[in-house]
Amino acid sequence: MPLVEDSIEKTYSSMKEKLHNVVPDFELRYKAELVYEINRRKKERGAVILGHNYMEPALYHTVPDFVGDSLELARKAAETTCDPIIFCGVRFMAETAKILNPGRTVLLPAREAGCSLAASITAQDVRDLRAKYPGVPIVTYINTYADVKAECDVCCTSGNAAKIVQSLDSDTVIFIPDEYLARNVAKETGKKIILPSESMQAEPTIIGWTGKCEVHEQFSPSDIKNVREQFPEVVVLAHPECSPEVTEASDFTGSTSKMIQYVREKQAPHFLLLTECSMADNIMAENPGKEMLQLCSVRCPHMNQITLEDTLNSLVNNEYIIELPEKVIKKARVSLDRMLELSN
Repeated sequence: MPLVEDSIEKTYSSMKEKLHNVVPDFELRYKAELVYEINRRKKERGAVILGHNYMEPALYHTVPDFVGDSLELARKAAETTCDPIIFCGVRFMAETAKILNPGRTVLLPAREAGCSLAASITAQDVRDLRAKYPGVPIVTYINTYADVKAECDVCCTSGNAAKIVQSLDSDTVIFIPDEYLARNVAKETGKKIILPSESMQAEPTIIGWTGKCEVHEQFSPSDIKNVREQFPEVVVLAHPECSPEVTEASDFTGSTSKMIQYVREKQAPHFLLLTECSMADNIMAENPGKEMLQLCSVRCPHMNQITLEDTLNSLVNNEYIIELPEKVIKKARVSLDRMLELSN
């Protein structure tokens, strides 16, 4: 829930109590003014702020009305009656909110805030896949742009990908665009995986794509090995966008929300999160008794574009408005609604 106080000084005090172990004091003092002003103006406008788990701590713990992973935020976007919707995440997430709320203003507090994974596939690529494999259902990871979603049969998130694939009752499934997630889902569902350049299999198959997350592809089994040598009792958590070799070497694999829940409920001397590094800071602030090892020093450059300054600017100046063609919205809505239905 947002940090609502009736003065800047009280806002600073509340932020310091929550974030003193992850955010320097001089930064808290500066950002308290922004947080206070954002929450004041948000109330005046009747806006709602959605914040992804990868937001930096001073934003994540203060201004969003709802935080979560892509699935949780998609559900909140579908349910909200507020206007405008401000999405503190990346562009494909804000597009998802617009698809689910075509009549409302959706704002992204950064001009670009793209995604290497979403940029790895186009709508034409999907049409080409459908032509090459007629009749094969296409599952698209939610980390895609709206025109790609509009060409697919159903969306999924990292938290429900295997469930969605299994629900289709098809031996062969096209799964785009994350190659590593597709490989992890293939393993979980007992299917083989091929890429479009490879020959079809006679057995149950996932046809993948070659997209990768520029953050998660950096982790390797040697990273885990080196940390375990120094901290033998460490519990390692990996996002399913990591390679199968990394997830195999980890103790737990799951979506960002499942990782947060796991750390919250699990007792261990140390935790290592192989995902966007700001999330470890957010968990530390929420669970001061848990020790998070800071192997990760790489932030997602796209998530990092969302700042408190730009969130305030978004509220004041209505920037940046997400606009999508009506035809794309209608087609993409079908794949998103099907995901939400199958996720219940």
